[in-house]
Amino acid sequence: MRVLALDYGLARTGVAVSDPTGTVARPLGVVRRAATERGLAELASLARSEAAERIVVGLPITLRGQRGEQAEETERFVEALRAAVDLPVETFDERFTTKLARGPGQAPEDARAAAHLLTTYLEWRTTSRT
Repeated sequence: MRVLALDYGLARTGVAVSDPTGTVARPLGVVRRAATERGLAELASLARSEAAERIVVGLPITLRGQRGEQAEETERFVEALRAAVDLPVETFDERFTTKLARGPGQAPEDARAAAHLLTTYLEWRTTSRT
């Protein structure tokens, strides 16, 4: 299953995609202002062009396991995204993905954060099925 992952932010949203088997994640790039009509349309177009079967959005839970303001903003974005695409959209705990993405790399940091999120999600799916 090909999965598109989003590391949502008000200004920039990192995007990553899995291979068709749902095993390997790779960063794709960044969508600016993803919560706008234009941003949502760009994400829907990316999902189609990448043949995504599901979208996973990182949910920024606090270190105490609570939902703060950013998580509430992300949940509003997820609802708008669900209305814009004809795919399942789910959230997944993204704690530490941006910190893990820091450092050298070819792709933008936001896209690397999305790839880390997707890698963690894919591993979770694999282990939760066994």
